[in-house]
Amino acid sequence: MAKPAKPAAIEGIAGELSRGNYLFRGLDGAELSEALAKGKVTPQKLYSSRPVYTAFEPDTSIESLYAVTGGGPVVVRSAPLDRIIALTYPGNCFGMRNLALGYGRVSRAFPSLVEAYKTTDAIEISIDIIQILHAENETFRDRYDYLFELREKFQYHLLNCSTHPPQAVAALLRALIYQERSLGNQPQTDGVYTFNLPVDIIARAAQLNHRTVEQVIKGMRKEGLILPSKSDDSSDDILRVCDPEGLKEIYSATRDKVSWWPLR
Repeated sequence: MAKPAKPAAIEGIAGELSRGNYLFRGLDGAELSEALAKGKVTPQKLYSSRPVYTAFEPDTSIESLYAVTGGGPVVVRSAPLDRIIALTYPGNCFGMRNLALGYGRVSRAFPSLVEAYKTTDAIEISIDIIQILHAENETFRDRYDYLFELREKFQYHLLNCSTHPPQAVAALLRALIYQERSLGNQPQTDGVYTFNLPVDIIARAAQLNHRTVEQVIKGMRKEGLILPSKSDDSSDDILRVCDPEGLKEIYSATRDKVSWWPLR
């Protein structure tokens, strides 16, 4: 079990959060350090395929918010179809919909497994700290509430996920682009959106088989919507989207308008 950070480490954690996490970005370092010292802050290494918690269990809330600082993504799997309905990358947080705070008091859904799809670095922050920041800092409170809106909009994209494969994959990519752009995490300096996004995640989110997803990705690369893999990519699962507007056209198209997809 990970141990809470020592008081001497709190200032460094506050600096890391204020530089790189949407919820804490730009907050005064001294004030954030003071708030973090009033509860438990625990750096965590979340290993792949190990549950973090089960979301939305009846009459159950969790005691911590998780700020993702590296690795990932962390996914939410719904049952019984094992569909992935949320992805959290570095710079974002998860857990707010299961805290007894703000909209978390009334946010309800069916039990879903929350796990790190790939090894993830996160900072676990106890609810008493989050309550202090939520009550005393208007910027933090507005951002905290906005995270709920982004979760709903992500799932809205998936609800509009067509059974036609190009549109289904485009729907997921559009959801990710909207989410990461809204959080200020993307695009990169060259205008490209970069995701660590295995084929398995796309398949489970878009409800397609793996072979079909591979063919769609191949077609999108050929059409110039996604850049080819680079030799220095940190993983074979890196996906670099260079034409978000082109994806938008596919997302809203009928199947007859996706001329490069061979199947009708």
